[in-house]
Amino acid sequence: MKILFIGARLYHSVADYVHEKGITSIMSESNPDSPNLKLPDKVHIVPRGMEAPIELALKEDVDAVLPLIGIDGPLIDLGKMKDQLEEEYGIPVIASNEFSASISSSKKKTKEFFLKNKIETPDYQIINQKNASDFDNTSQIEMEYPSVLKQNQGQGGVGIIVAQNKNDAEDYFQKYDETIVEKYIKGYEISVEVLKWQEKSIPLVAVFKGETTIDGTHPLDKIKNAPADIPGLSNELAREMALKITNLMGSEGNTDVDMIFEPSSGNLYAIEMNTRPSGTRYLTAASSDIYPLHQMVDMATGDWDVKNVEKNLKKYFAIEVPVGVFKGPKTVPSSQIFNGFNSWVAHGPKNYERVTIRSENKKDLYKTAKNLKIII
Repeated sequence: MKILFIGARLYHSVADYVHEKGITSIMSESNPDSPNLKLPDKVHIVPRGMEAPIELALKEDVDAVLPLIGIDGPLIDLGKMKDQLEEEYGIPVIASNEFSASISSSKKKTKEFFLKNKIETPDYQIINQKNASDFDNTSQIEMEYPSVLKQNQGQGGVGIIVAQNKNDAEDYFQKYDETIVEKYIKGYEISVEVLKWQEKSIPLVAVFKGETTIDGTHPLDKIKNAPADIPGLSNELAREMALKITNLMGSEGNTDVDMIFEPSSGNLYAIEMNTRPSGTRYLTAASSDIYPLHQMVDMATGDWDVKNVEKNLKKYFAIEVPVGVFKGPKTVPSSQIFNGFNSWVAHGPKNYERVTIRSENKKDLYKTAKNLKIII
């Protein structure tokens, strides 16, 4: 079995698993200084884009292609590559097609998708330079504060603010040609990863990513836990919503669906979805014992069985804490595996590290954190 992996940055999370399964790993990477380049069997440094990976897939005669891309930019081109390799050459690509990627990569298309499919999402309006000029006189545009202002594309909180007054909004409108103005929901951020392949799909655990904040703090800077333990929230309802969205969109591989739960109304709002490996994958693995990237390897080899995933879903407690620089004992980079109870994994880029801890109960979670000198 031979698999072409696109992108080296996340490869350490599957390296041992790939080796254990006896898979020959071919790596396509555009950055010669990327980490993990010594882990695959063969590495090709290629230009950016999907043209070179397509050529490599054919030249190396691979059995499948598994992109390990954690950013949004290349996803539409990746979808086009999937469509071409699967339709013309019968080579499975463990990713979403162009249609799904085009929806998830555009916040406007995402909103339209939610409305078309009657999925509850925060109210919004589009403000461009033409109607923003009326904002000074408040003749046409009506806004309540706070409001979330965001751009059509972008990730990691880039281009997103919570406007608390008219001055905040005016300053923002001057920077951009067009703005999505979304109703601010005071509540809790939730995320659910969904695995889907060949018309079979399963939602994993509901992850709590913190309270919504006026200052727009990104979830990566918050303490997160799984499964979500929020009064009034049905985790099953969150999982069902994530599954419905994934199936309607037709995405494949690993899809991450973000939601906000509003306790005052009891409403669960869909916010966006990401058709790529999720930043919650460590919490998902710690709490459910299902490793999303390993599951994608199984999809590539033809060994994936949704019934086995459902049977093997565990219910552990997990917490993830941003630590900046982790000063505790280091885990083996190519392992990234939780071993039994009270185990943990340190991960993330330099100076932005996070530690994810698994335990059988909440008491032991905090005990392990204390032993690692992590402040919660």
